[in-house]
Amino acid sequence: MTVPGYLAVDSGGSGLRIAVGVPGREPSARRETREPVRTGARGLDPDHLLEQLVPVARALAAEAGLDALGTAVVGAAGFASLGDALRAELPGALARELGVRGVALAADAVTAYAGALGARPGAVLAAGTGVIAVGTDLTGWRRADGWGHLLGDCGGGAWIGRAGLEAALRAHDGRDGGSAPLLARAEERFGPVRGLPGLLYPRDDRAAVLASFAPRVAECAAHDPVAADILRTAARHLADSAAAVCPADGAPEVALTGGLFRMGEPLLAPVREELARRLPHAREVPAEGDPLHGAVRIATDLAAGRLLLPDEPALLCVTRTGGD
Repeated sequence: MTVPGYLAVDSGGSGLRIAVGVPGREPSARRETREPVRTGARGLDPDHLLEQLVPVARALAAEAGLDALGTAVVGAAGFASLGDALRAELPGALARELGVRGVALAADAVTAYAGALGARPGAVLAAGTGVIAVGTDLTGWRRADGWGHLLGDCGGGAWIGRAGLEAALRAHDGRDGGSAPLLARAEERFGPVRGLPGLLYPRDDRAAVLASFAPRVAECAAHDPVAADILRTAARHLADSAAAVCPADGAPEVALTGGLFRMGEPLLAPVREELARRLPHAREVPAEGDPLHGAVRIATDLAAGRLLLPDEPALLCVTRTGGD
């Protein structure tokens, strides 16, 4: 008898990452798309997701020699706040189009958690352009931040970049708190800073533009006290989010994941100091994998009937679609 395969999907700001395989094994085939899932009045658009996903999933299943896909896991950025249409329509559509019988829809923070820690109690701090922290004691989920660059994402790439550009503009104006090194880096990156409002305010991708300046802040931190203070403040914000979701009892693990931490020691050192101060009972561990790896883990556990991560509709929604 052929063992049904799994479909694992990581849907983010740069498109879809898709993998298929057999439960208990590494993915047999992978592919990426370059178009993010659209959002509209209903939130994340299930039709647009399916339009991209279904033909790729069929092709990958054929490439991997899989006759059937038994389970599908879709981790999506924005699912917690914008996932109502996905929850309502995607399980049935995946059953019709691909024949899957078990579907798990998740926030990308949950697949990041599963990739980093598996099904162990703890917290994961996922930081890139934005920031979200999730934690679980395996009975329920806690979430902190992830509110976007206008309302939150404190300590993330857009937050650091904006703080660095504010310090540059303070130096340009002659106000206290300015940084001449950051002003020089801003003009190298964007041209005369008088043009920054016109460059940033009309753009839909302004969070990404702000975040593009964060590495310049890290480069200045070794010799510029203003830049170093921005990173220390960012570290406090990041630790606040981790502390808000980390289980208070036992010996939970904490993992850091996401592109922001590729800035290295200028940010990692103060983050680790703050985590040690705020969460003395927790242990920081390396992330074992990324969100796509987490989707694969959830798919494998779902197929085996041993999924231990809590099922909560806004963060992890499991549906059995029936079938033979």
